[in-house]
Amino acid sequence: MKFGLQLAETPDIVKIVPNTTGPLAVALLYDGLCTFEFGIVAEVFGLPRPEMGRAWYRFASCAIEDGPLRAHGGFTLTPDHGIELIDHADIIVVPGWKGADEPVPEDLCRRLRTAHERGARLASICSGAFVLAATGLLDGGSATTHWRYAQALQERHPEVAVDHASLYQSHGRVLTSAGSAAGLDLLIEIVRQDYGPEAANSVARRLVMPAHRTGGQAQFLERPVPVRRNSEVSPLLDQMRAALGASWPLTRMAEECRMSLRTFVRRFTEATGSPPGEWLAAERIEEAKRLLTAGRLDIDEIAAAVGLGGADTLRHHFRKRIGISPGEFRTRFARRETAQREVSAPSVHGHPASSSE
Repeated sequence: MKFGLQLAETPDIVKIVPNTTGPLAVALLYDGLCTFEFGIVAEVFGLPRPEMGRAWYRFASCAIEDGPLRAHGGFTLTPDHGIELIDHADIIVVPGWKGADEPVPEDLCRRLRTAHERGARLASICSGAFVLAATGLLDGGSATTHWRYAQALQERHPEVAVDHASLYQSHGRVLTSAGSAAGLDLLIEIVRQDYGPEAANSVARRLVMPAHRTGGQAQFLERPVPVRRNSEVSPLLDQMRAALGASWPLTRMAEECRMSLRTFVRRFTEATGSPPGEWLAAERIEEAKRLLTAGRLDIDEIAAAVGLGGADTLRHHFRKRIGISPGEFRTRFARRETAQREVSAPSVHGHPASSSE
């Protein structure tokens, strides 16, 4: 497969010859390329959009290493351009990376730093944040990546404040995004910054996705699985989940497990990966999410049911952990849950229930 645009050379300059005149957006190609991540960059910046006029993006891709280059899914790539294309790009996107432990070539880091110095924007999708962090350009700033890689990124680059929850983050002209699909949110945000909300909405409609999810919105993660399912605290976990509305001070938890307070905290953290208070707060929020989508209780009733007192306390914890209010979460997800129930529920006559009433 071949990706990118043709190069035209003159004695003094290498330039792209496109049918548009806008910013040059370049996606990096490497052996082991994350196909989905590359594909969404090509979709947003490379798909012909005549309705946007000639000022729309130019798009190309470049190999950062010698081939053959393989991509996930059995593809072998034959790039049109080499790493030198970075020197001419206005936007450079790192679509994932080979792995958290894979070194980033110094030549690539140098070119990215030089591009940044001349005003180019750098963006990453998912594990591509490891590449941008390796340049040093994120030092002293914040970044995000897929929640599975957040701890590894923080350990390798302690000078970067890693946000494990946000969809995307910006540190000046260096932009990072979370898991693969969050890359679309970041790319749409770049379109919005460059061409305004109408252009961003148009691209989003063609992608059949929400027009705008803010970067601070949380990655909606499923409840983490305990590290040790058959630990000494497992019966307590089941007991607490069954009575989240009850009071669970540390002393009560330790007594239920017949342990000293110090031993209990250590064993609990080993079993779940979180201190008792953090685990309990997360479980209460998960149950609140379930009750919000069920749609039968108001906010105060939900807060009481999960042990968070009143609506204000629930809103505080919900915004802190999820990034949006309980009301917004209900609006966004309750409709989908209701539609799914209506489709699957049989009528009294044995036929699917109608959703038109």
